[in-house]
Amino acid sequence: MLNISPNKLNEKVDLSKYKAVKKVFYRTHYKQFNRLLALFFIIAFIVMFLPWTQNITGKGYLTTLKPDQRPQTIQSPIPGRIEKWYVQEGDYVKKGDTILFISEVKSEYFDPNLVERTGQQIRAKSMSVTSYEEKVKALNAQIGALSNERVLKLEQAKNKLIQSRLKVQSDSIDFEAAKTNISIAERQYNRIDQLQKEGLKAVTDVEEKRLKLQETQAKLISQENKLLASENEVINAQVEINRVQAEYTDKISKARSDMYTAQSNQFDSEAQVTKLENAYTNYEMRNSMLYIKAPQSGFINKAIQSGLGETFKEGDRLVGIMPSDYDMAVETFVEPIDLPLIHIGEKVRIQFDGWPAIVFSGWPNVSFGTFGGEVVAIETFISDNGKYRVLLAPDKEDGPWPKDIRVGSGANTMALLEDVPIWFELWRQLNGFPPNYYQPENGIANVKKK
Repeated sequence: MLNISPNKLNEKVDLSKYKAVKKVFYRTHYKQFNRLLALFFIIAFIVMFLPWTQNITGKGYLTTLKPDQRPQTIQSPIPGRIEKWYVQEGDYVKKGDTILFISEVKSEYFDPNLVERTGQQIRAKSMSVTSYEEKVKALNAQIGALSNERVLKLEQAKNKLIQSRLKVQSDSIDFEAAKTNISIAERQYNRIDQLQKEGLKAVTDVEEKRLKLQETQAKLISQENKLLASENEVINAQVEINRVQAEYTDKISKARSDMYTAQSNQFDSEAQVTKLENAYTNYEMRNSMLYIKAPQSGFINKAIQSGLGETFKEGDRLVGIMPSDYDMAVETFVEPIDLPLIHIGEKVRIQFDGWPAIVFSGWPNVSFGTFGGEVVAIETFISDNGKYRVLLAPDKEDGPWPKDIRVGSGANTMALLEDVPIWFELWRQLNGFPPNYYQPENGIANVKKK
C-alpha cells in the first residue's frame, strides 16, 4: 500500500497486534538474505576481473587433410555397357583391384581383333617404308653414276675442243704459208712475163710459171677451206660441251625428282606408320579401360550405376570409394568480419557431433570433450554460403582425436584469441564490437596468446 495520504494510518492504529503484520514485518530471515545478496555481488564483482579467452565460433564438418584422401567417385573415360560386377557395396579393395567389366558401345571398336589387325597394318606400312628407302638409295646411286659420266663426257668434249683449236692453229699456219707461196708465185710470174716481153725468156717458161701460180692459188683456197672447217669443228666442240652439260643436267634432275618423290612417299608412309602406332597404342589402352580398377585402396561406398547391360557415357560416375588411409581434418567456416583474426598456426578447440562434451567458451582449459586443432589453410575467396573456409588439422601438442569419428560428420569450432577480463568481454558483447584485432609475430600465431 502506498503511503501517500496525509492521514498516516500506521501512526494512529497499532498494527503489531495482528498476526499477518507480524509474519510480514517481524521475520528475521531477511538479514541472511541480505548477507547472501551482498556476498553474491562481491563474488560477481571479483568474477568480472577473471580472465576470459576471446574466441571465434564456427560450424563445419570433418574432412581429410589431403585432397587425394577424400571420398571420390570412379568414372569411366570411355562410354560402355556394364557386363559384370566383381565387388559389392562395403567391400574393401586394394589399389588396382578390378571393380567391374564393361563392353564397347561404339561400332568402330566392335572388332575383337582390332589391335591385331592394326599391328598387321603397321608391319605392311613399315615394309613400304623400307621399299621407299631402297628406292631412294638406288636413285642416289644413279645420280652419282650420272654425275661421274657427265664429268667424263665433259672431259672428252673439252679434249675434242682442244684438238679442234690446235687444228685451227695448224691450218691457219698452212693458210699463211699458202699466202706466202702465192705471193712468191705471183712475183715469179710477173718477172718471167716481163722477161718474155723483153725477149729474154721463152713462152714456155711463162706458161710454167702461170701454171705454178694457179696451183698455188688453188692450194690457198684449199687451205682456207681447211681453216674454216677447223674453226667449224671448234664451234661444234663447244656446242657438244653445252649439249653434254644440258643432257646430263636433265638426266640428273629427273633422277633427283624421282628420288624426292620416293622420299616424299617414304615420309608419308612413316607418318602413316606413326599414326597407326598411335592408334595401336590407343586401342591397347582402350582395351585395358574395359576393366574399371580401384585407383587406391579403400571401401566401396555406393554403386551409382547398377545392374547389368546398363549403358553410360564417358565421364559418368560409376561407383563411390572411400580411401582406407587418410588424415582427418576439420573444414569450418568463419564470418568475413572475423577473417582478419585467423592466422596460420592458430589454436582451435573442436567439439565433434555425437561426442559428449561440456564446453566453456571463455575457459577452454576447463572444457571437457573438446579437442585441439591448428589452422593449416585459409581460403582467400569467399564460399557460396557467404563465409570463408578454414582447414584445421589435429594439434600435435594436444591429445589425439577420437578414432570413431568419420568423414562428413559435423563439428563446432572455437578459434582462441586474446585473454581479456570478463567485464571487458561483456562490454564488447553489449556494444557489438568484434574481438580485439592483433597480428601474430612472423605471420604465424603463437601458442601463447597475448
